[in-house]
Formats: sequence, C-alpha cells, structure tokens
Amino acid sequence: MIRLPRFVRPGRVAAVAMAAAAGVVTLTLAGCDGGSIANSSDPGNSGNSFVGASYSSKFFQVGSRPLAPAVTGTLLTGQSFSLRAQRGHVVVLNFWGSWCAPCRQEAPILGTLATDLRGKGVRFFGDNVLDSPDSAEAFERTFNIGYPSINDQGEQVALAFHDTVPPSAIPSTLVIDRAGRIAALVVGAVSFNGLKALIDSVLTGKS
Repeated sequence: MIRLPRFVRPGRVAAVAMAAAAGVVTLTLAGCDGGSIANSSDPGNSGNSFVGASYSSKFFQVGSRPLAPAVTGTLLTGQSFSLRAQRGHVVVLNFWGSWCAPCRQEAPILGTLATDLRGKGVRFFGDNVLDSPDSAEAFERTFNIGYPSINDQGEQVALAFHDTVPPSAIPSTLVIDRAGRIAALVVGAVSFNGLKALIDSVLTGKS
C-alpha cells in the first residue's frame, strides 16, 4: 500500500486566504496528526495523545474540480456502498475515527447538517478509519449520527483519495458535486457555518 509523504505536522500554520473567484479558500482548522493514519490512531484511546495541527479548506471552481475515485465498500450496517451510485446528489463524505478527539467535536455539527439538508438532496456518508465496528457504532449512538459510514478498517477507501486528502489528516470532509467531482475539502474539524456555506455554494448552481 503506497503512502504519501507526511507533510502535515503539528504547529504548522496554514495561510489564511479567501479567493472565491479563484476557487480556493484557505482556513485554519484543528485535527489529529502524528504521521500516517496508522501511526496517529489508537482505537480505544481517550484522544489525549493526539496533537493539534493547523489544516486548510479549499473550494474548487467548476472546471477545475478533480473527479472523485469510484470507491466501493461495506457500511457498518453490512450494506454495500458505491460512491458512483450517488451521482445526481451532492455528497458530503467525512473521514473519521472514534479515537479522534476533533471527530467528537465535529460530530454533532455533521449530524445536524445531515438532517437539515436531507430534503435538499444532500447525502452524508462517513468513512470510519482504523476502528472496530463496536467502537464506531457506539460513537454513532453517542452523537446521534443518522447517516451511514463505511467500515474502512484497512484504509482502502481513505487512501483512494490520497491525491486530495492527506493520509494523515483525520478528520477531513469532502463535498462532492452532482457530477461526482470534488468541489470542496476541509481538513480538520468542520464548523457549522463554514461547511454549510460550502454545501450551499454547490447546491446553488456551481456544480
């Protein structure tokens, strides 16, 4: 399994820049880090061993959006998942682990947005990395997560996105447009207003 260089380091500060016309927005966010996903994770850990780092957010203009890989997998419920089958919907894909403290911070935000935007044709999915199904399901019950997650213990789905999402960056969230192209990326814990603004920009004809 090929891994990318470990370019996300604690203490690194992303430049703050907003250039919607250019299609790129950079924000400073917090997340888990420690090298590769495998090295930064410790299922069952309280999260105290993870260090904060500064990450970024990007919005891609129409015409410069990378095509999302046609990943497939098995949901925690045992059902099959295909990203390609979601074409025609705006998809929010969140990479998370129950062992990650910032994932717990953002979980209620994601759950609320998934409920609020369901009627607008937005579909939320999680990609649960390096976790046991029991821990992941307990996390979902605790935070009342109403959308499904892929059981990605081996990181196959997460690493399929390595051209866009750093493999060490958990949590990360993608907004994928109706054509199956990546419209936005948030690396780190999302905010309600920030993620909703990205989703709204895709819903209102920029996809």
